[in-house]
Amino acid sequence: MTGSMVAITESQDRGRSTRKRERDMKKILVIDDDEQIRHILRRFLERAGYEVLEASNGQEGMALYRKEGPELVITDIIMPKKEGMETIMDMKGEFPKAKIIAISGGGMAAPDTYLEIATRFGAQRVFSKPFELKELLNAVREMLEK
Repeated sequence: MTGSMVAITESQDRGRSTRKRERDMKKILVIDDDEQIRHILRRFLERAGYEVLEASNGQEGMALYRKEGPELVITDIIMPKKEGMETIMDMKGEFPKAKIIAISGGGMAAPDTYLEIATRFGAQRVFSKPFELKELLNAVREMLEK
């Protein structure tokens, strides 16, 4: 009987430490209409030890931000329903301390044009697609340390 009680206690301890790790994990919200990009970023960031939330457009992203309060947002610029520029402006208006990384592959203009505007609207870091995942991870870590 004592052995089974110890097993239960060890199991409970493992459960507590897992829950503690989950609480300590920083949440990152990835907003991109490209499912493949979201999947790649999710897998990469989860392997780096982050909890990742996903949204396929700015409307979903704003709702998730309000509900989950992630520590960092990575958003695409060109998306349907609510594009990235509007999302950044709304997010910074409602949550002035929001940490935002903008990514773009361009659209009607070169990606750098969109990304320059994104910084004016409140994105702290920007990346032009395609980008190196390691560079993005360095930016994520740097921003979450602030």
